[in-house]
Amino acid sequence: MTAHLSFPIQPDRLNGAPAVETGAAPLWSKAPSVASVTTAYNPGETLARHINALLQQERPLEEIIIVDNASTDGTSSLLAAHYPQVTVIQVPENLGTGGALTAGLSYAAGEKKHDLIWMFDQDSVPAPAALDRILQAAQGLSGDRSAVGIFASLPVDQNLEVSSTPWFWRNKFVKPPAELFDQPIVYADLTITSGSMIRRDVIEAIGFPRADFFIDFVDYEYCLRARSRGYKIAVITGAKLYHEIGKPQKARFFLGRQHLWSEHRPFREYYYSRNLAYCVWWLYPNLPAKAFLLLHLLRRAVGLLLFGPERLSSLKKMLQGLYDGCRARLGIRFRPDD
Repeated sequence: MTAHLSFPIQPDRLNGAPAVETGAAPLWSKAPSVASVTTAYNPGETLARHINALLQQERPLEEIIIVDNASTDGTSSLLAAHYPQVTVIQVPENLGTGGALTAGLSYAAGEKKHDLIWMFDQDSVPAPAALDRILQAAQGLSGDRSAVGIFASLPVDQNLEVSSTPWFWRNKFVKPPAELFDQPIVYADLTITSGSMIRRDVIEAIGFPRADFFIDFVDYEYCLRARSRGYKIAVITGAKLYHEIGKPQKARFFLGRQHLWSEHRPFREYYYSRNLAYCVWWLYPNLPAKAFLLLHLLRRAVGLLLFGPERLSSLKKMLQGLYDGCRARLGIRFRPDD
């Protein structure tokens, strides 16, 4: 049965959602066991930089887990030859971000019982102090420690500008004020998977990411699900994650306004529009959110026509995604090689 939840999100929880018990007691009676889970599909040289950054954390990880999503570029040989200390999970076919994350979390949280799982994309590079700063911030919370289910790094680009803004959800994406990120902790509703750390008991409470989303909006749906159960998402601004979305470029829109445009292949436009449409139409439906969805995709379509390298193909995939999402047609429809 599809759950219909009331929005907008309140400061502590969604309207009508079960509250999480809070308290000032420490989150862990002893040092927590922390594992990382990285999804990888034909990562090339980026994976080595990522693993090296994990190995160089000032606070060592108990286990580094790579989910090889049926790569064909020699990833398994690279890992075996240069990183024998890394746990590798091989899946027989490309399961997408959602399926690979589920495989990794099932092993890390379900089988190995790590207390915390730090999730990553293959091209993200956490700063050396990132893990230590997240754990320090978690233990330093006062009064509501058990209510925070996800601790997120702050994604930045090479110029230390925020590359993937955490968002508020108010029946639409709402960008937090820039000055808010001067604070050590920012509570958000949506953040990317890469650099986010989730507690094992939260996974047990809310389940795994959606494998039927394949890619795109997997992270935001997971965040909304956690928020719907009363968990907070704390962005630790001092825990930097070097990460870029797609191939960003500054594009000039109407009236001279600049916008950071990320280039994606057409199949990604399908999954983005479909999964966003499904969330708005079926999981958290109301008229303001549906109006936002249509306007948001219209603006994206204009951007594709102005700046996209595969304009018509991308626009076609977007419309297919909108149609399928509104009709709850999920699953793997297109793959990167299609």
